[in-house]
Amino acid sequence: MSFQAYLDNIEEKTGKTPREFIELAKERGFGEGTKAGPILDWLKTDFDLGRGHGMALVHVITKGPKISTKFVGDDGTHGDESETLWLDGKASKPA
Repeated sequence: MSFQAYLDNIEEKTGKTPREFIELAKERGFGEGTKAGPILDWLKTDFDLGRGHGMALVHVITKGPKISTKFVGDDGTHGDESETLWLDGKASKPA
């Protein structure tokens, strides 16, 4: 599953966009430099998200929307279209 697909699936499950999760995380004091454990615990407790989906959000919460170009353009299961993840929801994503 691509990084963007993880984020899109989280939105389907929770009704919240990645950007909304970033804002909620900021309200809890999570951001750059926060370890994954506390964020994963919060996401599991409040949203019933597992580790894989949680780690996708940990990345955008602590590092922002840029990802490694390693998988960009890769036709494999983890291939993403861009090195910049779309955080504002599937419905608003440009074609």
